[in-house]
Amino acid sequence: MGLFFFVFFIVSSYIILVQFAASNPAHLRVNVGDRVSLENLFPDCLSEGLTALVLDGEGKLKFQAGANQKILQQSDSLIADVPGNVNLYLRLFGVIPFKKVTLQVVSPVKVMVGGHSIGVLLNAEGVMVIGYSEIRLKNGSKASPGKDAGLKPGAIILKVEGTAVHSDSQLSYLIDQEARTKKQIRLKIKYKGKVSEVKVKPQFCGETGRYRIGLLVRDAAAGVGTLTFVEPNTKKFGALGHMITASGPEDSWVFQDGRVVSAVVQAIQKGERGKIGEKIGFFGGNDISGKISKNTAYGIFGSLQQQVTNPLFPEPVPVAMSHQVKEGPAMMLTVLNNRTIEAFKVTIETVFSRPRPDGKSMIIKVTDPDLLRRTGGIIQGMSGSPIIQDGKLVGAVTHVLVNDPTKGYGVFAEMMLEEAGLLPGRTGMTPLQERLAV
Repeated sequence: MGLFFFVFFIVSSYIILVQFAASNPAHLRVNVGDRVSLENLFPDCLSEGLTALVLDGEGKLKFQAGANQKILQQSDSLIADVPGNVNLYLRLFGVIPFKKVTLQVVSPVKVMVGGHSIGVLLNAEGVMVIGYSEIRLKNGSKASPGKDAGLKPGAIILKVEGTAVHSDSQLSYLIDQEARTKKQIRLKIKYKGKVSEVKVKPQFCGETGRYRIGLLVRDAAAGVGTLTFVEPNTKKFGALGHMITASGPEDSWVFQDGRVVSAVVQAIQKGERGKIGEKIGFFGGNDISGKISKNTAYGIFGSLQQQVTNPLFPEPVPVAMSHQVKEGPAMMLTVLNNRTIEAFKVTIETVFSRPRPDGKSMIIKVTDPDLLRRTGGIIQGMSGSPIIQDGKLVGAVTHVLVNDPTKGYGVFAEMMLEEAGLLPGRTGMTPLQERLAV
């Protein structure tokens, strides 16, 4: 009976460890010069009893004198020495194999910490129909030629007579100009994912003095967010920490590119349970200007035209790899008034060992009394606010919990750097595919 319970205990422990190991990533990064051990790569409950067979290292790790060059014990400490990949084959009790982990040694990256308020202007594919605005005709009747042609809310107008549309003002101008020489104009539209062409007969509107088609439209999204980091040599930046999307009743925009500009925070609308607060501001100043080239699940990325400075962190700081982020105290940088960057205390409550594809890598809680008094916690416009722990950039604020504005999500800085092209990805895989790989 005793032997049975012993075997049962061993098997149960093994199953639990295997399940726990499966939830941890199969690909980890370390910087050249970092200490490498099972203790700092894996949680304590997983590292105990583990050994790792080191293969394909090709001199990437520097072993301590007298250590076995092929077996990494729990007590061993190595130094990541040369960029490249090392395969670690994990074994339980030195015998039972159950997981392969690829250790990617990369050159360290230092960045200028953000915290600056930025205005985000995204160029979208076309202009979206959001409703109808009837035209009053000379005989007193009303008409909506766009509605009569079958255009519905959610339709995206892509082109007018072959000319690509980028803004509502441009659409108004093109319709008026084309209608002065044509009875009908051709519109290229997208609705529910399908692209088609419709013909519309514009009508002259006496109230506006131009030809119209009786639609309400809106163009690309614009808003205030927060800059996360800038790499000083290339001026590559990352911001927001999440994707920007804009959707209508039936369809959604595909953002092609855009710009970031300086923004000023005028006022704060305080958040409360069930109601998200926000920064109220406007675009202004010329200390930040840049081009957006990527809009992804981990933020917006591109290049700035000038260097940025941060009085709280005047020198570049190192970036933590995801396995180096730990639960405990940290600080968040953001702007609450004008352009002044301030630091506030937060606590990283939970770190997800295997990053989620939506970029939610950690749960943070605002603990700073001053920030709670002024904003109620995390509010709109804080997306991208840098999170600093132990002198390293570890992540950025991304979302707030609606039912508890003192808490929110953050994304790992490592993931943002990879999207920005500052860290190498796994060959042949996109960053998102890499996160989903098992």
